[in-house]
Amino acid sequence: MLKNKCLKAKEAFAVLSSSTGQVRNRAIALMAESLEAEYEYILTENEKDIADAALKRLSDAMTDRLRLTKERIFAISASLRKVCMLPDPLGKGTVFTHLNGLTIQKVQVPLGLIAIIYESRPNVTVDAAALCIKSGNTVILRGGSEAINSNIALARVLRNALSASDLPADCIQIVEDTSRETATELMKLNGYIDLLIPRGGKSLIQAVVANSTIPVIETGEGNCHIYVDESADTEMALNIINNAKTSRPSVCNAAESLLLHRSVAATLLPLIKARMPKVELRGCAETLKILPDITAATDEDFYTEYLDYIMSVKIVADVKEAVTHINEYNTKHSDAIITKNPDAAEYFTVNVDAAAVYVNASTRFTDGEEFGFGAEIGISTQKLHARGPMGLDELTTIKYKVIGNGQIR
Repeated sequence: MLKNKCLKAKEAFAVLSSSTGQVRNRAIALMAESLEAEYEYILTENEKDIADAALKRLSDAMTDRLRLTKERIFAISASLRKVCMLPDPLGKGTVFTHLNGLTIQKVQVPLGLIAIIYESRPNVTVDAAALCIKSGNTVILRGGSEAINSNIALARVLRNALSASDLPADCIQIVEDTSRETATELMKLNGYIDLLIPRGGKSLIQAVVANSTIPVIETGEGNCHIYVDESADTEMALNIINNAKTSRPSVCNAAESLLLHRSVAATLLPLIKARMPKVELRGCAETLKILPDITAATDEDFYTEYLDYIMSVKIVADVKEAVTHINEYNTKHSDAIITKNPDAAEYFTVNVDAAAVYVNASTRFTDGEEFGFGAEIGISTQKLHARGPMGLDELTTIKYKVIGNGQIR
């Protein structure tokens, strides 16, 4: 079944990859219109997933990842319209002329068939499909069991929209079987699939990296840190920490670990605890001396992406110790420093090994739409090919077009 879906997508790729930017934009605009027109149907199917989440006793934060509302659906469709407005990534490139008169053009072209294995968030179905269509790639989507009804409904709406455009519906494929065996089979389809992108937690990403015979871009896991330096503005620090942790704790750019300079810890920690009453703090031994009623942090806590109202806390001597700790425990996603000291900020941004580093701002901005990409296919935490939020350019590869008039070497 999976190979058949891949073959259909490959056939559709021949049409998609040779289409004009205008045709692709029109298809995405129809996708946006269809999401709005069919929002009641989508919400009905989403409610089935929410009901299952309650039976499985998923946390409030995880349920929030699943939940769709009319406002969220219309926000997703608005992001598709932003994608339409972005420049066409295909055909861009540079031209130079060889001494012998050859014209050598380096151009961006589609990757081919992209597979996405993802968990929880049904908006990924739409974002991935739109970005792949815009960049001339076909896509096969395999979401998690917790969002299967929502994902099938969204894919059905998107495929119907493509049928009303000049592009084949088979540009988008959805895998309805959410078993582990099917996911493993998908990972082995080298020769059919050109790139595999996992989006989800640590266990999913590790499973894909360990089992895939297809080139993989690692995305998603976000053990993000905030370090409060000795010169930090207190109110700014409280606002940023609260936003980064509580505005949406179930997403990968939420802060999971807090580091404080020793000179400000005694003042800030009680204020932080009061500002975030829902958050369970888990602190180092020095933190427990200031907040004796919180949970003691284990080494595993400092490695953990909670995706919940939990935060590890560590007191450090200076920015150098903070950076050393971050580079030991982070997932190379997003880390922030709050400081008035430009030297500390410079040291932090140069030495922290992460896709995004922040000075006096929340980690919650690591997002394709916030970075001006319209939407994102994922946030890459690796270093080759793509790093950070992945937009249209990261879904292309390079082809050289060489034009001559009889030259030989």
